Amino acid sequence: MKKMLFCLGVTIFSLAGIGSSWAAQKRIAAFCGSASKPAMEEAAAAFKEKTGIRVDLHFSGSGTMLSQMKMSRRGDLYIPGSPDYMARAEREGIVDPETVKIIAYLVIAIDVQHGNSKEIRTLSDLARPGIRVGIGNPEAVCVGLYAVEVLERSGLLKDVQKNIVTHAPSCSGTASLLAMKKVDAIIGWRVFSKWNPDKIDAVFLKPDQVPRLAYIPAAVSTYSQDRKSAQKFIDFLTSPEGQKIFAKWGYIATEEKVRTFAPNAKIGGEYRLPEDYRPLVRE
Repeated sequence: MKKMLFCLGVTIFSLAGIGSSWAAQKRIAAFCGSASKPAMEEAAAAFKEKTGIRVDLHFSGSGTMLSQMKMSRRGDLYIPGSPDYMARAEREGIVDPETVKIIAYLVIAIDVQHGNSKEIRTLSDLARPGIRVGIGNPEAVCVGLYAVEVLERSGLLKDVQKNIVTHAPSCSGTASLLAMKKVDAIIGWRVFSKWNPDKIDAVFLKPDQVPRLAYIPAAVSTYSQDRKSAQKFIDFLTSPEGQKIFAKWGYIATEEKVRTFAPNAKIGGEYRLPEDYRPLVRE
């Protein structure tokens, strides 16, 4: 009987220890625009290995993620794919403005099927008869918003819009349109060609055709229950180790380097869709 009681006591003590270990594990949630998806997934895994803190990543269009955070009133970090949505998050009190940091820079480009059999070289080529074009939904996806801005700035919005056959629900979904050969070209981020180099080629725009250079910002949410851990993840993303991961996936680390693509382009800021903009296709 004494032996049984001793074994039972050891078991209870062991379970209590396991329970304490589980309770001690930290876990935070990041709501991310999918422009950062491959690098963010690798960075979150490296961060967990280094700190023991698990980052649950939620990906979709930056606008969709912002709406989900606002409705659910949860999330520790907001990491959209462009400054446009971070500005909205600040205005709506969803993030702490003092915690905003730039993780990496992005450049808009024309992405085409690998090999570019359609010989798409310029924005005006996207208006050619028979060219199937895809963009992100500009009402919720950062790269879709930039696509409309570029076309409007070049005076080609109405002409190219006739060839837009689909609107993707996220940045990664926009890149997938090419990878799955659903379109001939997309107006997307240059980095998409780094995600799938065997399926996607990037055609750079002329410097004066790029009105704005984008960046991926991160900030601690005002809903966070663990601001310290959330800030640690931002610090990791901006550290040399985190930046090395983003560079591996083709992201640009510095303003100096990103300006080589468009020296006179504005960095950051916001763009609002024209009041008369009406997507021909919604998904």
